[in-house]
Amino acid sequence: MILTTDVLIVGGGINGAGIARDAAGRGLSVVLCDKDDLAQHTSSASTKLIHGGLRYLEHYEFNLVRKALIEREVLLRAAPHIMWPMRFVMPHDRGQRPAWMIRAGLFLYDALAKREILPGSGAIDLHTHPAGEPLRPEFSKGFIYSDGWVDDARLVVLNALDAAEHGARVLTHTRCESARRVGDRWQALLRQSDGTVLEVSARCVVNAAGPWAAQFLQDAMTTNRGGKSLRLIKGSHIVVRKMFDHPYAYIFQNPDGRIVFVISYEQDFTLVGTTDLEYTGDTNQVAIDQSEIDYLCRLTERYFRQPIKPADVIWSYSGVRPLLEDDSVNASEITRDYQLTLEDEQAPLLSVFGGKITTFRKLAEEAVDMIAAKLGNSHGTWTEHACLPGGDLYGPPQNRAVLEFEAFVGALQQSYGWLPPKLVARYARAYGTRIHRLLENRTRLADMGEALAEGLYEAELEYLVKNEWASSSADILWRRSKLGLHLPADTAQRIDQWLAHKKEESRQLTTA
Repeated sequence: MILTTDVLIVGGGINGAGIARDAAGRGLSVVLCDKDDLAQHTSSASTKLIHGGLRYLEHYEFNLVRKALIEREVLLRAAPHIMWPMRFVMPHDRGQRPAWMIRAGLFLYDALAKREILPGSGAIDLHTHPAGEPLRPEFSKGFIYSDGWVDDARLVVLNALDAAEHGARVLTHTRCESARRVGDRWQALLRQSDGTVLEVSARCVVNAAGPWAAQFLQDAMTTNRGGKSLRLIKGSHIVVRKMFDHPYAYIFQNPDGRIVFVISYEQDFTLVGTTDLEYTGDTNQVAIDQSEIDYLCRLTERYFRQPIKPADVIWSYSGVRPLLEDDSVNASEITRDYQLTLEDEQAPLLSVFGGKITTFRKLAEEAVDMIAAKLGNSHGTWTEHACLPGGDLYGPPQNRAVLEFEAFVGALQQSYGWLPPKLVARYARAYGTRIHRLLENRTRLADMGEALAEGLYEAELEYLVKNEWASSSADILWRRSKLGLHLPADTAQRIDQWLAHKKEESRQLTTA
């Protein structure tokens, strides 16, 4: 089978999915492939923040911070169901950065970009503020500021979904084995997990393979070329039972200069991370080390009245960030900015290096600007004022959707009164207005099909398989949702059996 397209994108992380969405929305034909699931690696292993990067100010990365600060509110408006504002508390440790420096940094953080949704920063008394209650009594003063939270894996899926609804073809579990220029086109071979080989004829290739970007240039391209040098930095997070009952998150300064976040997670848990370590192992098998667990637990001893111990860790995740090589000795000091490299030949090749989740939309916009010019496409930019699927709570992007999300949930709970309110609230957060597609033609609980676990019905599985490329229990429990934290351990086996049964049913219908 030969697929003819304008753009072949290799990599189904946030950058690849974002570029696919932007390009398809400009009328370019797009094929996106990834050797694994969407967001299976780095893009689902972030701290899940939409933030300017307060600590980057210390490294004078003002342009990066400003770009990210602008994007915070653009993204919040575009997807208010999977993103929301969050207030961060920084206890002041007299032995580290002086108070005047923190105040100056926060003033700059507030001033670098216009804010309409997020409140500004200030000083707080931790002995009277709710966020001070779990902290050790020696922390009496602190600072508070705003950033945002995002369900990172769902952000990738929604970008891929928007791309597909604009005509893109999204191929998960499909590896690009080779690509070579033939005249003014690329001829590429893609191999799917079942062994099927697809030929793609593309006018342009985008290398958005993340940690594998340099390797892709060496292994898949049939001509020799010098690639960018990437430093692979492993970041790990741990999840424990809920440590506090207030809505604030913490940002802690460590004596070694690193920043660690402690954030409420999935209602019943607390997320602690991240680490920053040079990584030289297998990028397909990234996992937390005991030393990282010990490091994050020790940090909680410094700040909390009741710290956590390694035995308290109930889940962890790790990812490798592909950062641009620079002269930084400390991994945490390496720039999080991105670089786009275009080989300006008859058949262009665009490679994406570096980047952070907050600036993915801007990166995608700049990337498509570059390739559109070479492909004769003059559509112009469009994503800044467009909702992601499910984000149109009250129409086009607007502040109201962010500020009145709870009212949206309440209205849904009234409309779908035959469903448990807690389940409707989860659907609202995951799917936004797409909840109406999920529940289409269903008017009673019996219409939801079998419950494979509490609150997980066949109707949702069918929706995820049909619309969001879910093909395994891991896709469903850990990327399309975080239900894996809440449901019994044997749920994964039941989902995989259900998926296998549905696949066999489909095969029999096809061959009948």
